[in-house]
Amino acid sequence: MSKPFKAILKGCIKGDSRAQRELYERLAPKMLAICSRYARTKAEAEDILQEGFVKVFVNIHKYQDRGSLEGWIKRIMINCAIDHLRKEKAYSQQASVNEVVLGDDSADALDNLAMEDLIGLIQRLPDGYRMVFNLYAIEGYNHAEIAQQLNISESTSRSQYTRARAMLKHKIRELYLEKYTLRDAI
Repeated sequence: MSKPFKAILKGCIKGDSRAQRELYERLAPKMLAICSRYARTKAEAEDILQEGFVKVFVNIHKYQDRGSLEGWIKRIMINCAIDHLRKEKAYSQQASVNEVVLGDDSADALDNLAMEDLIGLIQRLPDGYRMVFNLYAIEGYNHAEIAQQLNISESTSRSQYTRARAMLKHKIRELYLEKYTLRDAI
């Protein structure tokens, strides 16, 4: 039987490596999923995850028991992902407007899209688009908050979100057509 989070938290604050390991084992899969949405590759997501847990354990004494511990750790992971991309100055890279193809929604394509396919498509967005898309559509930040975190303007945040959505729609349509054209050809 596993310990409640409060007992694990107390152990982590004391520097107990068993408590740290238990916290890591409990939350690493969820946090890796979050890191994967921001990273380009699985290896990059794992690096962000490790960096995030180092920050968690160094700063765990600062957790003030307001909100959930898991939510506090999630915020650290998101900030680590943002910092990781800032270090590479990759968040400022943007795709050409010519790469964005606007079109009708493909409800059928979205209905048949596996979660792993969707995460893969998100990972292939240009870095700036991927960051804004994740922060706005998945994490629930508003454009003012995103602009402040990424040191961009609100209009840039809105623009990158709009373009990210358009690129995802296009990529979803391509993936859908590829899958069903190949299936029908067999």
